[in-house]
Amino acid sequence: MVRSEIIRKRLNRLDEYLAILHRLQRLELDEFLSDPEKYGSVERFLHLAIEAIMDVGNHVIAELNLGVVNRYSDIPSILEGKGHLSLDLRDKWIRMIGFRNTLVHEYIDIDREIVYQVLQHNLKDFEDLRQVFARFL
Repeated sequence: MVRSEIIRKRLNRLDEYLAILHRLQRLELDEFLSDPEKYGSVERFLHLAIEAIMDVGNHVIAELNLGVVNRYSDIPSILEGKGHLSLDLRDKWIRMIGFRNTLVHEYIDIDREIVYQVLQHNLKDFEDLRQVFARFL
């Protein structure tokens, strides 16, 4: 049985991060690219949102004894394989994990226009994943 308080806490944090990111969506590209505080905030809150999703997924896998997680991409794959996640959402989540790795490990070479595009077009993916995990509450 999953501990709903852990999921609830992570999803509440995710909601906070998404609220900030939705506000930052109002930025025009040139304003975003020219202001390190703005693009730094977007990068950090996207990173935190991805971490929150991975934490919840890892918790569900561990608590339900669904499998062994050796790397981050195992989380969506295991959940999809056990019927908790669609194939499409699994693929989106795996791309999120790749994006997270870029934010964390290749931060010097980040293409900020790609970050802006993620901000503008991919927040719904977080919301879709949030709905998956809300079912465990």
